[in-house]
Amino acid sequence: MSTGAPRPTVGAVVLTMNDRPEEFARAMATLLAQEGIDLDVVVVGNGCVPEQVPPEVRTVELPENVGIPEGRNIGAANVKGDYLFFFDNDAYLPATDILSRLAGEFVREPGLAYVQPRITDPDNHTTLRRWVPRLRASDPTRPGVVTVMAEGVVMVRRSAFDAVGGWPGHFFLFHEGVDLAWRLWDHGHTGRYTPDVIIHHPATDPARHDTFYRLNARNRVWLARRNLPTVLIPFNLATWILITLWRIRSRSALRVSLTGFREGLRGGYGSRSPMRWHTVARLTRAGRPPIL
Repeated sequence: MSTGAPRPTVGAVVLTMNDRPEEFARAMATLLAQEGIDLDVVVVGNGCVPEQVPPEVRTVELPENVGIPEGRNIGAANVKGDYLFFFDNDAYLPATDILSRLAGEFVREPGLAYVQPRITDPDNHTTLRRWVPRLRASDPTRPGVVTVMAEGVVMVRRSAFDAVGGWPGHFFLFHEGVDLAWRLWDHGHTGRYTPDVIIHHPATDPARHDTFYRLNARNRVWLARRNLPTVLIPFNLATWILITLWRIRSRSALRVSLTGFREGLRGGYGSRSPMRWHTVARLTRAGRPPIL
């Protein structure tokens, strides 16, 4: 009779709009090939009936596109597991022990709420700056404690996820990972970046669409107004404005960004729950004060 530790239980959530048939098939094949865990998978059709779904995988069909964070919330409510794995449908797992290695991080560190692997482009093996969850992102191979996450490929402790209310569903797209990470930290947890665990994802540019500029700006305002002590909100937003003015070279992109910024100021951010000053101090000591 075996006396070994029980296998980790992982609930995996994959969203689809049936627009990436080749990538989706590869993502599902590598997900279902994972070993050393008990895996439960759900595919959420965001405004569609999911296609190409393996017979052993359950589906949820949404009549309209509710956005990525809310789609993930719905998926999380329909899977079982001590850990939740959120998996973009154009990513894939290059080895069969990826999920077991990520789950092992939680066993070793009880206060851990989320673990992010290193994400690399499958063709040139580069890691985009936005995929490295820290300010000093020049070395994507450096592990450690992190205060944000790249939400497209991340594992989260289920009990912590439920305790903070999951993703901010009304964000639709962009900054939902920072919002979730801040709330997890405010509940006393931490996050970890494990670059020795690698997942492949195409290096596409979200800024190719005007929607990026509007929602990125709107959600930055919502993020601050939902989560920060009142005195820090203007510092956070002023930092964003300065960075935006420095980075954006297109007048049309700047105009759309300012439209989103004004939209965020008008409201709609949801319930306000400012983090404790103790959390501000913890985030700062961890390398990223919440004004950046």
